[in-house]
Amino acid sequence: MDRRTQVADNLAAVRARIARACEDAGRDPGEVTLVAVTKTFPASDVRLLAGLGVRDVGESRDQEASAKAEACADLDLTWHFVGQLQTNKARSVVRYASVVHSVDRPSLVTALSRAAAEVGQSVRCLVQVRLDERPGRGGADPMQVSELAASIAEAPGLALAGVMAVAPMGADPGPSFARLAGIAADLRAEHPEARWMSAGMSEDLEAAIEAGATHVRIGRRLLGARPRTG
Repeated sequence: MDRRTQVADNLAAVRARIARACEDAGRDPGEVTLVAVTKTFPASDVRLLAGLGVRDVGESRDQEASAKAEACADLDLTWHFVGQLQTNKARSVVRYASVVHSVDRPSLVTALSRAAAEVGQSVRCLVQVRLDERPGRGGADPMQVSELAASIAEAPGLALAGVMAVAPMGADPGPSFARLAGIAADLRAEHPEARWMSAGMSEDLEAAIEAGATHVRIGRRLLGARPRTG
């Protein structure tokens, strides 16, 4: 099986899962955006996905993402940065990414705002919410979401889009995504423009869609097991 056929079959299967999940939840599939996470895969795979109608691409490592975005600059794509982001990478990220899903601290808001202003870019930002207490997990404490969101909404060059989270590993994702949906609803009450809820990956997209996810971030089910690096 050639690579294009493999990716096309995988994409069809993921889209079918999204459609079934939306039907089960009584939602319109048009409400859910598929973000294809291409981390560790080559720019040629991004081109295959684009040729199959995918327009939203997610990356989580700036060095790889910036090179890939440059190689695919001729394509009509929206690049999403979905990984943990160091403040010193903000200037590079805003040059290609129009959406950052992982804003979790005030210093990052400041860095992104300054960088966006420098390049004349408007960047949609989502507050990443921490849903578990494991060390090293990214995300803001749920109690800090309102304050952090307000700082994004007020920052030049940034637009508050909503919230993002990763379900805790090894646990039923349903309760965590339901909690995120509540946080998202509270945020929309304060900021009606913050309508996005980025949640759900290859193994738990159904639970995320049931909870109201507007964006699902899918990598492995689209492109296969990630190549070994190093």
